[in-house]
Amino acid sequence: MATAATASAPACVGNVGVGFDVLGHTLEGPGDRVCVRRVAGRTIRVEAIRGVVGELPRDADNTAVAALTSLRDALGLDHGFALEIDKGIPLGSGLAGSAASAVAAVIAADALLGTQLPPAVLFAHALAGERVASGGANGDNIGPSLLGGLVLAAEGHLLRVPVPAAWRCVVARPHLALLTRDARAVLTAPFALSDVVAQCGRLALLLAGCACGDVALVRSALRDVLIEPRRAPLVPGFAAVKAAALESGALGASLSGAGPSVFAWYEGAADAARGAEAMQAAFAGAGLPSDLRVSPINGPAAAVIALD
Repeated sequence: MATAATASAPACVGNVGVGFDVLGHTLEGPGDRVCVRRVAGRTIRVEAIRGVVGELPRDADNTAVAALTSLRDALGLDHGFALEIDKGIPLGSGLAGSAASAVAAVIAADALLGTQLPPAVLFAHALAGERVASGGANGDNIGPSLLGGLVLAAEGHLLRVPVPAAWRCVVARPHLALLTRDARAVLTAPFALSDVVAQCGRLALLLAGCACGDVALVRSALRDVLIEPRRAPLVPGFAAVKAAALESGALGASLSGAGPSVFAWYEGAADAARGAEAMQAAFAGAGLPSDLRVSPINGPAAAVIALD
């Protein structure tokens, strides 16, 4: 019987502009890792937090703890868990750090217990973790992390959306933190019905364009008229970074998750490399250093990396 399991979960681009709270895709590169061990009693405790983030809650407000509490209670376990969390995703980056810890925790616990729970069940438990971070059970990061690639998470369904293998995503992350709760606060006022209808139409066109590999359709659809206008003022230099991405040939660009990271989609690796330089230069022009990631849109899924 295994005594410990470790899983990793990747960073994500949440919302993908037009898919607020329901659409996201994963990124190659650093993510979060969580090691889970059984402990006597039903307590769930965090024994260590390492990496790019050190100061996080260690109680029920920790996303990994909340996710495992949900799993423990649902399975009626008579024991608890001890966790060690290695953070590879910066806090408040818009790259799904809260979701990654929750997903890695449930993937590791599932491997440790040998329960082989289906993705839909793991999704529900990981959502309990996301809820304590953002205040809502939003699946746009949890779903992609579990399945990999571009995923639609809506009405209890997780659907992986096919995307051409050559398509790339560039993410420019400024050295600035923006908490999801703060970014959601600017969305409380009502939205115009015409904007909601436009956004719904663009989401449908984006999904169709991805499935068909239709670049022109994606280019026409990847324009957020609902959320981005309210959140853009929270990110210095956003307009310039988005313009740089579009001028370098991006199919579209917007905020990654709640921001402040900005993502852009490209047809291929060469265009993405040029776009990455342009986006970083635009952030520099606004006085913000930034880090870059270039990844296939068909990014990796969370996975078990050790079982001891």
